[in-house]
Amino acid sequence: MAKLESSLKNMVLCLLLISMVMSAALGIVYAITKGPIEKTSKQAEIDAIKNVLPSFDNDPTKEAKTIDGLVYYVATQSGEIVGCAVKTYTNKGFAGHFEIMVGFKPDGTIFKTAILDQKETPGLGDKMKTKWKDQFNEKNPTSYKLAVKKDGGDVDAITASTITSRAFCDAVSRAYNGYMNNILNTTNK
Repeated sequence: MAKLESSLKNMVLCLLLISMVMSAALGIVYAITKGPIEKTSKQAEIDAIKNVLPSFDNDPTKEAKTIDGLVYYVATQSGEIVGCAVKTYTNKGFAGHFEIMVGFKPDGTIFKTAILDQKETPGLGDKMKTKWKDQFNEKNPTSYKLAVKKDGGDVDAITASTITSRAFCDAVSRAYNGYMNNILNTTNK
């Protein structure tokens, strides 16, 4: 086979061909992985709902409500509300956006929290995934101020990660306010 002459036309054609093949390969990989990634993400959300709520016998995902960017999953046991999981978020993290799931008892007390998605600094901000988040368990925001102690609140900040701690408090506060305004006040009428 004869060697192609090194000209601008041949270089452009070669680059165009390589770009088309790589674009097609990327599209194929995306199409193959899109479904499993969505399924894994949805399963993580379902697991978080189970983790942050007391035991329930309904399927909260079937009656999920989305209001102002928050997703509410009301859980019942024998037809009586036992809690509500709220998928909440904040954009104030050190790395920007992260999402958590907060479970509330019917009176607004936080049952538990779970991390859904975060990209905080490994070894620092990502410590929110450890027992640090457990300090919110069984706390009622009417008497437990959802702010770090440095800001006059009741929350112990993660060492060297005050920004992440403040962001976590922001997400929990957003969930609490949404739950009180959109779910609790509408079910008690």
